[in-house]
Amino acid sequence: MITTSAALALAAGLTFVNPAPAAAGPACPEVPGHRVVCGTVTRPLVPGEPRLGAIEVAYALVARREPHRPARGTIVVNPGGPGAAPIAWAGLYAQGLAPVLSDHDLLVIDPRGTGRSTPLTCGVSSGPLMVTPRADLLRRVGRCGHRLGPRAEGYTSAATADDFDAVRAELGIPKVTLLGQSYGTYLMAEYARRHPRTVESIVLSGAYPLDFDSLGRPSAQAVSPALHRICARSGACDGTRAVRDLATVAARLRHSPAEIPVTVGGKSRTLRFTEDKLAFLIHSVASDNVGAEPGEVPLLGELPHALHRAARGDDRPLAGLVTKATTGSPAQFADLGQPMAVICNDYPRTWPVNASYAQRVRAYERALRNTRPGEFGAFSAKGFAAAQGDAGDVCLRWPARSTAGPDVTGGRFPDVPVLVLSGDLDAKTPDANGRRAAAQFRGGVFVSVPNTGHLPEAEPSGCVRGIISAFIRDKKVGDTSCLAAIPPVKVLPVR
Repeated sequence: MITTSAALALAAGLTFVNPAPAAAGPACPEVPGHRVVCGTVTRPLVPGEPRLGAIEVAYALVARREPHRPARGTIVVNPGGPGAAPIAWAGLYAQGLAPVLSDHDLLVIDPRGTGRSTPLTCGVSSGPLMVTPRADLLRRVGRCGHRLGPRAEGYTSAATADDFDAVRAELGIPKVTLLGQSYGTYLMAEYARRHPRTVESIVLSGAYPLDFDSLGRPSAQAVSPALHRICARSGACDGTRAVRDLATVAARLRHSPAEIPVTVGGKSRTLRFTEDKLAFLIHSVASDNVGAEPGEVPLLGELPHALHRAARGDDRPLAGLVTKATTGSPAQFADLGQPMAVICNDYPRTWPVNASYAQRVRAYERALRNTRPGEFGAFSAKGFAAAQGDAGDVCLRWPARSTAGPDVTGGRFPDVPVLVLSGDLDAKTPDANGRRAAAQFRGGVFVSVPNTGHLPEAEPSGCVRGIISAFIRDKKVGDTSCLAAIPPVKVLPVR
Protein backbone atom coordinates (compact mmCIF):
# COMPACT_ATOMS: atom_id res chain seq x y z
CA MET A 1 0.00 0.00 0.00
CA ILE A 2 0.97 3.66 -0.18
CA THR A 3 0.44 5.72 2.92
CA THR A 4 -0.74 9.23 2.10
CA SER A 5 -2.19 10.41 5.40
CA ALA A 6 -0.89 13.81 6.43
CA ALA A 7 -0.22 12.34 9.87
CA LEU A 8 2.29 10.02 8.21
CA ALA A 9 3.70 12.63 5.90
CA LEU A 10 7.18 11.16 5.64
CA ALA A 11 5.85 7.64 5.14
CA ALA A 12 4.48 8.51 1.71
CA GLY A 13 5.65 5.43 -0.16
CA LEU A 14 6.58 1.85 0.51
CA THR A 15 8.68 -0.75 -1.17
CA PHE A 16 7.41 -2.65 -4.24
CA VAL A 17 4.47 -0.33 -4.88
CA ASN A 18 3.80 1.50 -8.13
CA PRO A 19 0.74 3.73 -8.19
CA ALA A 20 -1.11 4.48 -11.37
CA PRO A 21 0.36 7.39 -13.36
CA ALA A 22 -0.61 10.75 -11.91
CA ALA A 23 -3.92 12.00 -13.13
CA ALA A 24 -4.08 15.23 -15.08
CA GLY A 25 -4.18 18.14 -12.67
CA PRO A 26 -2.61 21.49 -11.88
CA ALA A 27 0.83 22.03 -13.33
CA CYS A 28 2.18 22.63 -9.85
CA PRO A 29 1.02 21.25 -6.48
CA GLU A 30 -0.30 23.71 -3.92
CA VAL A 31 1.63 23.71 -0.65
CA PRO A 32 0.12 26.07 1.94
CA GLY A 33 2.61 28.60 3.23
CA HIS A 34 5.11 27.98 0.45
CA ARG A 35 5.77 29.27 -3.03
CA VAL A 36 6.14 26.37 -5.44
CA VAL A 37 7.98 26.54 -8.77
CA CYS A 38 7.59 23.69 -11.24
CA GLY A 39 9.31 22.81 -14.47
CA THR A 40 10.86 20.08 -16.56
CA VAL A 41 14.31 19.18 -17.82
CA THR A 42 14.71 17.33 -21.11
CA ARG A 43 16.91 14.27 -20.87
CA PRO A 44 17.95 11.53 -23.33
CA LEU A 45 16.29 8.21 -22.68
CA VAL A 46 19.57 6.39 -23.32
CA PRO A 47 22.71 8.52 -23.80
CA GLY A 48 24.24 7.94 -27.23
CA GLU A 49 20.99 6.43 -28.58
CA PRO A 50 19.06 9.37 -30.08
CA ARG A 51 16.76 6.98 -31.94
CA LEU A 52 15.18 6.05 -28.60
CA GLY A 53 14.14 9.66 -28.02
CA ALA A 54 14.08 11.89 -24.98
CA ILE A 55 12.00 12.27 -21.84
CA GLU A 56 10.84 15.18 -19.71
CA VAL A 57 11.81 15.01 -16.05
CA ALA A 58 9.39 17.02 -13.92
CA TYR A 59 10.19 18.75 -10.65
CA ALA A 60 8.55 20.94 -8.00
CA LEU A 61 10.70 23.27 -5.92
CA VAL A 62 8.97 24.16 -2.64
CA ALA A 63 10.51 27.39 -1.41
CA ARG A 64 11.35 27.94 2.25
CA ARG A 65 8.80 29.80 4.38
CA GLU A 66 11.24 32.67 4.96
CA PRO A 67 12.32 33.61 1.42
CA HIS A 68 13.97 36.83 2.60
CA ARG A 69 16.66 34.71 4.27
CA PRO A 70 19.28 32.73 2.32
CA ALA A 71 18.50 29.03 2.06
CA ARG A 72 20.49 26.88 4.45
CA GLY A 73 20.07 23.92 2.12
CA THR A 74 17.84 22.02 -0.27
CA ILE A 75 16.29 18.65 0.57
CA VAL A 76 15.66 16.17 -2.27
CA VAL A 77 13.21 13.39 -1.42
CA ASN A 78 12.24 10.03 -2.88
CA PRO A 79 9.55 7.80 -1.32
CA GLY A 80 10.51 4.52 -2.93
CA GLY A 81 8.82 1.99 -5.14
CA PRO A 82 10.50 1.88 -7.56
CA GLY A 83 7.68 3.65 -9.31
CA ALA A 84 6.43 6.17 -6.73
CA ALA A 85 5.86 9.69 -8.09
CA PRO A 86 6.29 12.15 -5.19
CA ILE A 87 5.33 15.49 -6.80
CA ALA A 88 1.71 14.74 -5.95
CA TRP A 89 2.79 14.35 -2.30
CA ALA A 90 4.80 17.56 -2.05
CA GLY A 91 2.40 18.93 0.54
CA LEU A 92 2.78 15.83 2.73
CA TYR A 93 6.54 16.09 2.66
CA ALA A 94 6.31 19.78 3.49
CA GLN A 95 4.22 18.93 6.56
CA GLY A 96 6.59 16.21 7.69
CA LEU A 97 9.64 18.43 7.22
CA ALA A 98 8.00 21.62 8.49
CA PRO A 99 10.60 22.21 11.26
CA VAL A 100 13.38 22.72 8.70
CA LEU A 101 11.46 24.28 5.82
CA SER A 102 11.63 27.74 7.35
CA ASP A 103 15.12 28.09 5.88
CA HIS A 104 15.49 24.96 3.69
CA ASP A 105 13.97 24.44 0.26
CA LEU A 106 12.35 21.16 -0.73
CA LEU A 107 12.96 19.68 -4.19
CA VAL A 108 10.56 16.96 -5.31
CA ILE A 109 11.26 15.10 -8.58
CA ASP A 110 9.19 12.44 -10.28
CA PRO A 111 11.67 9.76 -11.41
CA ARG A 112 11.77 9.09 -15.13
CA GLY A 113 8.86 6.96 -16.21
CA THR A 114 6.59 7.98 -13.30
CA GLY A 115 4.00 10.63 -12.59
CA ARG A 116 4.71 13.76 -14.61
CA SER A 117 8.07 12.52 -15.93
CA THR A 118 6.97 10.91 -19.20
CA PRO A 119 5.15 7.92 -17.64
CA LEU A 120 6.27 4.53 -18.92
CA THR A 121 3.82 1.71 -19.50
CA CYS A 122 4.15 -1.77 -20.92
CA GLY A 123 0.46 -2.60 -20.72
CA VAL A 124 0.96 -5.33 -18.10
CA SER A 125 -0.02 -5.14 -14.42
CA SER A 126 1.08 -7.50 -11.69
CA GLY A 127 -2.18 -8.13 -9.90
CA PRO A 128 -2.02 -8.20 -6.08
CA LEU A 129 1.12 -10.21 -5.30
CA MET A 130 -0.58 -12.00 -2.42
CA VAL A 131 -2.94 -13.79 -4.80
CA THR A 132 -0.89 -13.89 -8.01
CA PRO A 133 0.72 -17.30 -8.70
CA ARG A 134 4.48 -16.92 -8.91
CA ALA A 135 4.74 -18.48 -12.35
CA ASP A 136 2.10 -16.06 -13.62
CA LEU A 137 3.99 -13.08 -12.20
CA LEU A 138 7.21 -14.20 -13.90
CA ARG A 139 5.43 -14.56 -17.23
CA ARG A 140 3.95 -11.07 -16.89
CA VAL A 141 7.36 -9.60 -16.09
CA GLY A 142 8.85 -11.27 -19.17
CA ARG A 143 6.01 -10.09 -21.39
CA CYS A 144 6.45 -6.54 -20.10
CA GLY A 145 10.18 -6.57 -20.85
CA HIS A 146 9.67 -7.81 -24.39
CA ARG A 147 7.05 -5.13 -25.04
CA LEU A 148 9.42 -2.41 -23.87
CA GLY A 149 12.29 -3.69 -26.00
CA PRO A 150 15.37 -1.42 -26.09
CA ARG A 151 13.52 1.35 -24.23
CA ALA A 152 13.84 -0.67 -21.04
CA GLU A 153 17.57 0.09 -20.91
CA GLY A 154 16.81 3.73 -20.17
CA TYR A 155 15.23 2.99 -16.79
CA THR A 156 17.93 2.51 -14.19
CA SER A 157 18.69 4.06 -10.83
CA ALA A 158 21.86 5.51 -12.34
CA ALA A 159 19.88 7.27 -15.07
CA THR A 160 17.39 8.60 -12.51
CA ALA A 161 20.24 9.81 -10.29
CA ASP A 162 21.73 11.65 -13.26
CA ASP A 163 18.31 13.19 -13.96
CA PHE A 164 18.14 14.43 -10.38
CA ASP A 165 21.57 15.98 -10.74
CA ALA A 166 20.55 17.62 -14.02
CA VAL A 167 17.59 19.23 -12.24
CA ARG A 168 19.89 20.37 -9.42
CA ALA A 169 22.27 21.95 -11.94
CA GLU A 170 19.40 23.55 -13.89
CA LEU A 171 18.20 25.25 -10.70
CA GLY A 172 21.72 26.35 -9.70
CA ILE A 173 21.68 24.46 -6.40
CA PRO A 174 25.27 23.77 -5.28
CA LYS A 175 24.59 20.93 -2.83
CA VAL A 176 21.62 18.87 -1.67
CA THR A 177 20.53 16.85 1.34
CA LEU A 178 19.20 13.49 0.18
CA LEU A 179 16.21 11.89 1.92
CA GLY A 180 15.34 8.41 0.64
CA GLN A 181 12.77 5.94 1.86
CA SER A 182 12.69 2.23 1.02
CA TYR A 183 13.79 1.93 -2.65
CA GLY A 184 14.65 5.61 -2.31
CA THR A 185 17.54 4.54 -0.07
CA TYR A 186 18.97 2.56 -3.00
CA LEU A 187 18.40 5.44 -5.42
CA MET A 188 19.91 8.06 -3.13
CA ALA A 189 22.95 5.87 -2.44
CA GLU A 190 23.43 5.60 -6.20
CA TYR A 191 23.10 9.38 -6.52
CA ALA A 192 25.67 9.90 -3.77
CA ARG A 193 28.10 7.54 -5.48
CA ARG A 194 27.70 9.16 -8.88
CA HIS A 195 27.62 12.79 -7.73
CA PRO A 196 29.49 12.89 -4.42
CA ARG A 197 30.57 16.53 -4.64
CA THR A 198 26.97 17.74 -4.70
CA VAL A 199 25.87 15.98 -1.49
CA GLU A 200 25.57 17.85 1.82
CA SER A 201 24.14 15.04 3.98
CA ILE A 202 21.95 11.95 3.66
CA VAL A 203 18.96 10.45 5.50
CA LEU A 204 17.88 6.90 4.61
CA SER A 205 14.82 5.23 6.14
CA GLY A 206 13.88 1.58 5.64
CA ALA A 207 17.24 1.10 3.98
CA TYR A 208 19.16 -1.63 2.24
CA PRO A 209 22.62 -1.61 0.65
CA LEU A 210 23.37 -1.58 -3.07
CA ASP A 211 24.70 -5.14 -2.90
CA PHE A 212 21.78 -6.61 -0.94
CA ASP A 213 21.12 -10.36 -0.84
CA SER A 214 18.79 -11.19 -3.73
CA LEU A 215 17.48 -14.30 -1.94
CA GLY A 216 16.33 -12.24 1.05
CA ARG A 217 18.23 -13.92 3.88
CA PRO A 218 18.33 -10.86 6.20
CA SER A 219 14.56 -10.47 5.86
CA ALA A 220 13.95 -14.15 6.55
CA GLN A 221 16.18 -14.00 9.61
CA ALA A 222 14.35 -10.91 10.92
CA VAL A 223 10.93 -12.57 11.17
CA SER A 224 11.62 -14.68 14.26
CA PRO A 225 13.16 -11.80 16.30
CA ALA A 226 10.16 -9.63 15.42
CA LEU A 227 7.80 -12.28 16.82
CA HIS A 228 9.94 -12.61 19.95
CA ARG A 229 9.91 -8.83 20.44
CA ILE A 230 6.19 -8.27 20.11
CA CYS A 231 5.46 -11.19 22.44
CA ALA A 232 7.97 -10.13 25.08
CA ARG A 233 6.93 -6.46 25.00
CA SER A 234 3.20 -7.10 25.05
CA GLY A 235 3.10 -10.12 27.36
CA ALA A 236 0.33 -11.48 25.14
CA CYS A 237 2.22 -14.48 23.78
CA ASP A 238 5.36 -16.56 24.05
CA GLY A 239 7.94 -15.75 21.38
CA THR A 240 9.53 -19.18 21.36
CA ARG A 241 6.16 -20.83 20.81
CA ALA A 242 5.24 -18.30 18.10
CA VAL A 243 8.42 -19.10 16.16
CA ARG A 244 7.86 -22.83 16.62
CA ASP A 245 4.29 -22.43 15.33
CA LEU A 246 5.59 -20.47 12.33
CA ALA A 247 8.02 -23.25 11.45
CA THR A 248 5.25 -25.84 11.76
CA VAL A 249 2.87 -23.91 9.50
CA ALA A 250 5.58 -23.09 6.93
CA ALA A 251 6.55 -26.78 6.71
CA ARG A 252 2.93 -27.84 6.25
CA LEU A 253 2.24 -25.27 3.53
CA ARG A 254 5.47 -26.30 1.78
CA HIS A 255 4.03 -29.74 1.15
CA SER A 256 0.27 -29.21 1.46
CA PRO A 257 -0.98 -25.71 0.53
CA ALA A 258 -4.14 -24.44 2.20
CA GLU A 259 -7.20 -23.38 0.21
CA ILE A 260 -8.30 -19.93 1.36
CA PRO A 261 -11.31 -18.05 -0.05
CA VAL A 262 -10.51 -14.44 -0.99
CA THR A 263 -12.22 -11.62 -2.85
CA VAL A 264 -10.17 -9.75 -5.45
CA GLY A 265 -11.62 -7.00 -7.59
CA GLY A 266 -15.10 -7.81 -6.28
CA LYS A 267 -14.81 -11.44 -7.39
CA SER A 268 -14.57 -14.46 -5.09
CA ARG A 269 -11.87 -17.01 -5.71
CA THR A 270 -9.85 -19.63 -3.88
CA LEU A 271 -6.24 -18.84 -3.09
CA ARG A 272 -3.73 -21.67 -3.05
CA PHE A 273 -1.88 -20.51 0.04
CA THR A 274 1.69 -21.80 -0.15
CA GLU A 275 4.82 -21.24 1.93
CA ASP A 276 5.94 -18.32 -0.24
CA LYS A 277 2.54 -16.63 0.24
CA LEU A 278 2.91 -17.03 4.01
CA ALA A 279 6.41 -15.55 3.81
CA PHE A 280 5.16 -12.62 1.73
CA LEU A 281 2.31 -11.99 4.15
CA ILE A 282 4.65 -11.91 7.15
CA HIS A 283 7.81 -10.21 5.93
CA SER A 284 6.28 -7.74 3.51
CA VAL A 285 2.61 -7.00 4.23
CA ALA A 286 2.87 -7.33 8.02
CA SER A 287 5.87 -4.99 8.14
CA ASP A 288 3.94 -2.04 6.75
CA ASN A 289 2.64 0.66 9.12
CA VAL A 290 3.58 -1.22 12.29
CA GLY A 291 3.37 1.31 15.10
CA ALA A 292 1.49 3.86 12.98
CA GLU A 293 -1.76 3.40 14.94
CA PRO A 294 -0.85 2.48 18.55
CA GLY A 295 -4.46 1.96 19.60
CA GLU A 296 -5.09 -0.82 17.09
CA VAL A 297 -3.75 -4.35 16.70
CA PRO A 298 -1.68 -4.40 13.49
CA LEU A 299 -1.57 -7.43 11.24
CA LEU A 300 1.79 -8.31 12.80
CA GLY A 301 0.11 -8.32 16.23
CA GLU A 302 -2.47 -10.86 15.05
CA LEU A 303 0.12 -13.28 13.69
CA PRO A 304 1.05 -15.18 16.87
CA HIS A 305 -2.60 -16.10 17.47
CA ALA A 306 -3.21 -17.03 13.82
CA LEU A 307 -0.04 -19.13 13.65
CA HIS A 308 -0.90 -20.85 16.93
CA ARG A 309 -4.29 -21.90 15.60
CA ALA A 310 -2.94 -22.90 12.18
CA ALA A 311 -0.25 -25.06 13.77
CA ARG A 312 -3.12 -26.98 15.37
CA GLY A 313 -5.10 -27.41 12.18
CA ASP A 314 -7.40 -24.36 12.36
CA ASP A 315 -6.60 -22.05 9.42
CA ARG A 316 -9.55 -19.69 9.97
CA PRO A 317 -7.63 -16.89 11.79
CA LEU A 318 -4.85 -17.11 9.20
CA ALA A 319 -7.45 -16.93 6.44
CA GLY A 320 -8.81 -13.82 8.13
CA LEU A 321 -5.40 -12.17 7.91
CA VAL A 322 -5.11 -13.08 4.25
CA THR A 323 -8.54 -11.58 3.65
CA LYS A 324 -7.47 -8.35 5.36
CA ALA A 325 -4.32 -8.26 3.24
CA THR A 326 -6.17 -8.79 -0.04
CA THR A 327 -9.57 -7.11 0.36
CA GLY A 328 -9.53 -3.99 -1.76
CA SER A 329 -5.87 -4.58 -2.55
CA PRO A 330 -4.83 -2.99 -5.85
CA ALA A 331 -2.32 -4.47 -8.23
CA GLN A 332 1.06 -4.28 -6.54
CA PHE A 333 2.33 -2.60 -9.70
CA ALA A 334 -0.41 -0.83 -11.68
CA ASP A 335 1.92 -1.22 -14.65
CA LEU A 336 5.08 -3.30 -14.57
CA GLY A 337 7.04 -1.14 -17.00
CA GLN A 338 8.99 1.34 -14.88
CA PRO A 339 9.40 -0.65 -11.66
CA MET A 340 10.43 -3.90 -13.32
CA ALA A 341 12.80 -2.16 -15.72
CA VAL A 342 14.59 -0.63 -12.72
CA ILE A 343 14.49 -3.85 -10.69
CA CYS A 344 15.66 -6.12 -13.50
CA ASN A 345 18.28 -3.67 -14.77
CA ASP A 346 19.74 -2.81 -11.37
CA TYR A 347 19.19 -5.29 -8.61
CA PRO A 348 21.59 -8.12 -7.73
CA ARG A 349 20.64 -11.51 -9.12
CA THR A 350 22.08 -15.01 -9.07
CA TRP A 351 22.68 -15.18 -12.86
CA PRO A 352 24.44 -13.01 -15.46
CA VAL A 353 22.11 -10.54 -17.15
CA ASN A 354 23.09 -11.86 -20.60
CA ALA A 355 22.31 -15.50 -19.71
CA SER A 356 19.58 -17.47 -21.45
CA TYR A 357 16.45 -18.46 -19.57
CA ALA A 358 17.70 -22.05 -19.12
CA GLN A 359 21.05 -20.80 -17.83
CA ARG A 360 19.29 -18.47 -15.40
CA VAL A 361 17.12 -21.24 -14.03
CA ARG A 362 20.16 -23.45 -13.44
CA ALA A 363 22.06 -20.64 -11.73
CA TYR A 364 19.09 -19.76 -9.52
CA GLU A 365 18.49 -23.35 -8.49
CA ARG A 366 22.19 -23.79 -7.79
CA ALA A 367 22.14 -20.73 -5.53
CA LEU A 368 19.23 -22.20 -3.59
CA ARG A 369 20.98 -25.56 -3.21
CA ASN A 370 24.10 -23.84 -1.89
CA THR A 371 22.31 -22.27 1.05
CA ARG A 372 22.76 -23.69 4.54
CA PRO A 373 20.06 -24.95 6.93
CA GLY A 374 18.75 -22.15 9.11
CA GLU A 375 19.82 -19.32 6.80
CA PHE A 376 16.17 -18.50 6.15
CA GLY A 377 14.92 -18.79 9.71
CA ALA A 378 11.67 -20.75 9.88
CA PHE A 379 11.35 -20.91 6.09
CA SER A 380 12.92 -22.95 3.33
CA ALA A 381 15.28 -21.18 0.92
CA LYS A 382 12.98 -21.81 -2.04
CA GLY A 383 9.84 -20.70 -0.20
CA PHE A 384 11.26 -17.44 1.07
CA ALA A 385 13.15 -16.48 -2.08
CA ALA A 386 9.93 -16.88 -4.09
CA ALA A 387 8.22 -14.42 -1.72
CA GLN A 388 10.39 -11.52 -2.90
CA GLY A 389 8.45 -8.99 -4.96
CA ASP A 390 11.61 -7.45 -6.36
CA ALA A 391 14.21 -10.18 -6.04
CA GLY A 392 14.58 -13.94 -5.97
CA ASP A 393 13.52 -15.30 -9.35
CA VAL A 394 11.26 -12.39 -10.35
CA CYS A 395 13.46 -11.34 -13.32
CA LEU A 396 14.07 -14.83 -14.71
CA ARG A 397 12.06 -14.08 -17.86
CA TRP A 398 13.17 -10.46 -18.28
CA PRO A 399 14.91 -10.15 -21.69
CA ALA A 400 18.64 -10.83 -21.69
CA ARG A 401 20.95 -7.84 -22.05
CA SER A 402 24.22 -7.67 -23.95
CA THR A 403 25.80 -5.47 -21.30
CA ALA A 404 26.92 -6.42 -17.82
CA GLY A 405 24.82 -5.45 -14.84
CA PRO A 406 25.59 -2.40 -12.69
CA ASP A 407 28.66 -2.37 -10.47
CA VAL A 408 27.44 -2.53 -6.89
CA THR A 409 30.74 -3.53 -5.33
CA GLY A 410 32.43 -0.16 -5.05
CA GLY A 411 32.25 3.51 -5.86
CA ARG A 412 33.29 6.76 -4.29
CA PHE A 413 30.72 7.58 -1.66
CA PRO A 414 30.98 11.07 -0.17
CA ASP A 415 32.36 11.51 3.31
CA VAL A 416 29.31 13.36 4.65
CA PRO A 417 26.96 12.93 7.61
CA VAL A 418 24.59 10.01 7.01
CA LEU A 419 21.66 8.89 9.17
CA VAL A 420 20.07 5.48 8.52
CA LEU A 421 16.91 4.40 10.35
CA SER A 422 15.12 1.06 10.53
CA GLY A 423 12.13 -0.16 12.50
CA ASP A 424 13.12 -3.05 14.75
CA LEU A 425 9.93 -4.94 13.76
CA ASP A 426 10.52 -4.51 10.03
CA ALA A 427 11.32 -7.70 8.13
CA LYS A 428 11.08 -5.98 4.74
CA THR A 429 14.14 -3.78 5.25
CA PRO A 430 15.40 -5.10 8.60
CA ASP A 431 18.04 -3.74 10.94
CA ALA A 432 20.71 -5.96 9.38
CA ASN A 433 20.22 -4.31 6.00
CA GLY A 434 20.04 -0.87 7.57
CA ARG A 435 23.40 -1.39 9.28
CA ARG A 436 24.93 -2.49 5.97
CA ALA A 437 23.46 0.54 4.25
CA ALA A 438 25.03 2.82 6.88
CA ALA A 439 28.37 1.02 6.56
CA GLN A 440 28.56 2.05 2.91
CA PHE A 441 29.40 5.54 4.15
CA ARG A 442 32.32 6.58 6.30
CA GLY A 443 30.02 8.95 8.19
CA GLY A 444 27.10 6.53 8.45
CA VAL A 445 25.19 6.36 11.75
CA PHE A 446 22.51 3.69 12.25
CA VAL A 447 19.48 4.09 14.52
CA SER A 448 17.09 1.23 15.24
CA VAL A 449 13.62 2.49 16.12
CA PRO A 450 11.75 0.24 18.59
CA ASN A 451 8.16 -0.91 18.07
CA THR A 452 7.96 0.25 14.45
CA GLY A 453 8.03 -1.38 11.06
CA HIS A 454 8.47 -0.09 7.54
CA LEU A 455 8.88 2.95 7.70
CA PRO A 456 9.65 4.06 11.31
CA GLU A 457 8.74 7.73 10.73
CA ALA A 458 5.13 6.58 10.41
CA GLU A 459 4.90 6.42 14.22
CA PRO A 460 2.57 9.27 15.21
CA SER A 461 4.37 10.85 18.16
CA GLY A 462 6.67 12.86 15.91
CA CYS A 463 9.77 11.49 17.64
CA VAL A 464 11.35 9.98 14.53
CA ARG A 465 10.41 12.89 12.28
CA GLY A 466 11.94 15.20 14.86
CA ILE A 467 15.19 13.20 14.84
CA ILE A 468 15.28 13.44 11.05
CA SER A 469 14.62 17.19 11.03
CA ALA A 470 17.27 17.82 13.71
CA PHE A 471 19.79 15.78 11.73
CA ILE A 472 19.09 17.74 8.55
CA ARG A 473 19.58 21.02 10.41
CA ASP A 474 22.58 20.12 12.58
CA LYS A 475 24.27 17.42 10.43
CA LYS A 476 24.53 15.12 13.44
CA VAL A 477 22.33 12.76 15.43
CA GLY A 478 21.04 14.62 18.45
CA ASP A 479 18.80 13.57 21.33
CA THR A 480 17.11 10.23 20.62
CA SER A 481 15.71 9.65 24.11
CA CYS A 482 12.15 9.98 22.81
CA LEU A 483 12.54 6.59 21.10
CA ALA A 484 12.15 4.89 24.47
CA ALA A 485 8.62 6.28 24.76
CA ILE A 486 7.33 4.68 21.55
CA PRO A 487 4.79 2.18 22.89
CA PRO A 488 4.81 -1.55 22.13
CA VAL A 489 2.37 -2.63 19.46
CA LYS A 490 -0.82 -4.30 20.58
CA VAL A 491 -0.87 -8.09 20.21
CA LEU A 492 -3.87 -10.39 20.14
CA PRO A 493 -3.52 -12.74 23.13
CA VAL A 494 -2.65 -16.35 22.40
CA ARG A 495 -4.73 -18.80 24.39
